Amino acid sequence: MKFFKVLFLPLLLAALLAPISTARAAEKLTVLLDWFVNPDHAPLYVALEKGFFAARGLEVELIAPSNPNDPPKLVAAGKADVAVSYQHQHQMQIDQGLPLVRIATLIATPLNSLVVMDDSKIKTIADLKGKTIGYSVGGFETALLKVMLEKEGLKLDDVKLVNVNFSLSPSLFTGQTDAVIGAFRNFELNQMAIEKRPGRAFFVEEYGVPSYDELILVAGSKAVADPKLRKFVDAIEEGVQYLINHPDESWKLFVSHGRENLDDELNRRAWKDTLPRFALRPGALDKNRYNRFARFLQQEKIVTKVPPLDTWAVELP
Repeated sequence: MKFFKVLFLPLLLAALLAPISTARAAEKLTVLLDWFVNPDHAPLYVALEKGFFAARGLEVELIAPSNPNDPPKLVAAGKADVAVSYQHQHQMQIDQGLPLVRIATLIATPLNSLVVMDDSKIKTIADLKGKTIGYSVGGFETALLKVMLEKEGLKLDDVKLVNVNFSLSPSLFTGQTDAVIGAFRNFELNQMAIEKRPGRAFFVEEYGVPSYDELILVAGSKAVADPKLRKFVDAIEEGVQYLINHPDESWKLFVSHGRENLDDELNRRAWKDTLPRFALRPGALDKNRYNRFARFLQQEKIVTKVPPLDTWAVELP
């Protein structure tokens, strides 16, 4: 009986403490999105809903920002762990001295495009001469336009630029503009089609702009060695694999729990158009591609310098 007591008590204590140990093992990780929840974020939500984060001991919270400019700055300040950002935005913030590092990719191709009405007489970039072109954000978007125009022997002075804020397709509908730069091909084109005013896109990477990652994930420079970030990226890769293999089931997961009323025609169309653009190996880093795009931004005076790559973009060990 004495032997039974000696053996039983440790086992009882272990059983009682097991739930506590498991709960403590879950590491919290806060991820700030770049905008309201949309199909661009699908790998994150699939990984969350399928339990891929939890299986790696992570408790991940995904938060849509009130101001889309804030997430990387909050991560740099240590107020969050990871932010969804853009490759060009990341490069600009590195140039400004923010301590951030790219750790993974969500969307591995450009989404930016120049859009005209489908029935427009503008059939080539050269046809833009003397036309009015709308944009939302100066700097990067106008730099893209400049390069596209140069490809056809035109300059920015050959067109009229007007800031339409984020009313890109409405400015086309009303005739305020003849074309717009900064339209995301997976959203604006679908929105125009839904409104039965179809558009036609000129893709930036086909007109002299080096290919780049549209959406990336950034973390603070000091936190980049934290093992939980590698677990996080691995879970996203598993999410992407499931997403590609089971797109219909993934869509149901994405819109589950009444999440922000996502189940609408625009998101259903955008879902299909975004699916082939997700990075299949989110953590992989193409160093030559990143350096090439960084030099492009420097050449176009979007950034002043290009620091050593390993200080602002890494492939986690």
